[in-house]
Amino acid sequence: MTIQNETTVGQIASEHPLATRVFHRHGIDFCCGGGKPLKDVCAARGIDTDVVLAEIQKELDASAKPEERWDQASLEELIDHILVTYHEPLYEELPRLETMAGKVLDVHRDKDPDTLSELQTICVDLHAELKNHMAKEEQVLFPMIRGGQGAMAGGPITVMLHEHDSAATALRRLRELTKDYEVPAEACNTWRALWHGLAALEASLHQHIHLENNILFPRALKS
Repeated sequence: MTIQNETTVGQIASEHPLATRVFHRHGIDFCCGGGKPLKDVCAARGIDTDVVLAEIQKELDASAKPEERWDQASLEELIDHILVTYHEPLYEELPRLETMAGKVLDVHRDKDPDTLSELQTICVDLHAELKNHMAKEEQVLFPMIRGGQGAMAGGPITVMLHEHDSAATALRRLRELTKDYEVPAEACNTWRALWHGLAALEASLHQHIHLENNILFPRALKS
């Protein structure tokens, strides 16, 4: 493994996808914050860089099969992967989470009205924003890249990056509101399912945004 302290977390995640497990455990932003060197990110979070590197090496050593390197795939293959693995499931998952957030608010409003109300609002807004965001990618940006016009897509890509930052902000707030997705003792089954679903959404969106911010968009602009 050839990772230096100055290597950006986005590059590490691109070249060693299993490293994202370690980043997730330590709350390291490798998607929207992917341009920062590992040493700076670790310093900001009070984490020993050597510990993180050792954990990454452990993940790599424990893997029974080669890592899937999307930075080595064609742009067309990467876009297809993003559509199938991330876009399609989101069209089903986002309405489900929004519905559950509404039910939890209706039934348990008296337990924590401020938190549950804000959480429900974020779920509604995130659903609307990501639905619109994915439509723009599918109808404008991705066809441009497929058509060999990636170098001319600076404007649309700038918009997508801004919207990724907005989604990342919403995810951070959801984690704060849920106290790192620790399920309350009084939670019903729907409440538990909502917390687990939001945690899974966070992990998926981090991977999704990473593939676009750190691999697809830079390569498209150079194509």
